[in-house]
Amino acid sequence: MRKGSVKEVLAKIKYDPREDEGDYYVIIEHRGAYGDVKKIPVELIELGHGYFFVGEAQIPYHRILRVVRNDGKVVWETRKSRRGESD
Repeated sequence: MRKGSVKEVLAKIKYDPREDEGDYYVIIEHRGAYGDVKKIPVELIELGHGYFFVGEAQIPYHRILRVVRNDGKVVWETRKSRRGESD
């Protein structure tokens, strides 16, 4: 499941012609508040160096808890997410 950094996984989803970015979303921890999570479609994300962007919002990659396919399959998950945080 955890094959590379979250940025590498997102880049593959966004730029690999075999993938459809519309089939994926990320779950993020919103503003560092424990348990406050948001679901963001990958197609709305622009990748940056240490951050990704959703419109004008700049969000650090470390807030991503997991990357999920629309069928529910988790394709990347942070270690802290597996210790008991949920969406």
